Amino acid sequence: MRKVSFAEFGGPDVLELLDAEEPHAGPGQVRIAVRAAGVNPVDWRLREGQVLGAHPLELPAGLGLDAAGVVDEVGEGVGGVGVGDPVFGEGFATYADFAVLSAWARMPEGLTFEEAAGYPSVVETALRVIREVGVRPGQTLLVSGASGGVGSAVLQIARDRGIPVIGTAGAANQDYLRDLGAVPTTYGEGWVERVRRLGHVDAALDLAGSGVIRELVELTGDPRRVVSIADLGAPEYGVRFSGVAGSVPDALAEAVGLIARGRLHIPVEKAYPLADAAAAHIDSQAGHTRGRRVLIV
Repeated sequence: MRKVSFAEFGGPDVLELLDAEEPHAGPGQVRIAVRAAGVNPVDWRLREGQVLGAHPLELPAGLGLDAAGVVDEVGEGVGGVGVGDPVFGEGFATYADFAVLSAWARMPEGLTFEEAAGYPSVVETALRVIREVGVRPGQTLLVSGASGGVGSAVLQIARDRGIPVIGTAGAANQDYLRDLGAVPTTYGEGWVERVRRLGHVDAALDLAGSGVIRELVELTGDPRRVVSIADLGAPEYGVRFSGVAGSVPDALAEAVGLIARGRLHIPVEKAYPLADAAAAHIDSQAGHTRGRRVLIV
């Protein structure tokens, strides 16, 4: 089978599409024939050698956490799913023709494989950081870097829970944030004052890692009311860095419910052939994403 792999840490050029041995489902796992794989910032951070405390790697290694596809092998002890079922979920080394998933759910009606591949890690992360920052219905949440995959999920989950959101993004994504229920504003010079003019901020999320932790603490008045998923230096300001996943099965179940009720939709900004994983990483690192990027297998 084909698999995207890398033998040394570095830039996108270290990624190679190689022939590899097929993985097999162990106890409590399923194997899928991958149709699409999600591209997440954690993928290129791993490729660069970052966040190894949370995601230790032994090189050479594959990449990819999220995927959607068709079950073709069921591990011992697995029930409720069978060969031929379309599922989406989370595993490892999903940039490949076949991947083993440790958490999955049946694909909701109406989703394509490309769309479904963009949900698992994104929704788990969104649910986790909303929980960790402790924001409650009626309180205002500030989301820095709100137009990407996690931001798109946070805005919609917050709207479903009655949590008002102020979101920062580039000028081109202001209408996108507004459509998702947020009060939008641009980042860049003067952004703190623009946020202040929009109202009091009770809690804040840093989803982009753009060096705004100090300002987020200033706006909320309490480092305990700020959570980052993108700035490894956040703890220097007393801010939690959230990098370890919670329950993916629970997150997938909630995602299915939100999608079924029409309360969650994360668009695919661009889909790339598996051979173009390096290009997908370059675009992901550049930011300004609206929704998700995925690989087509």
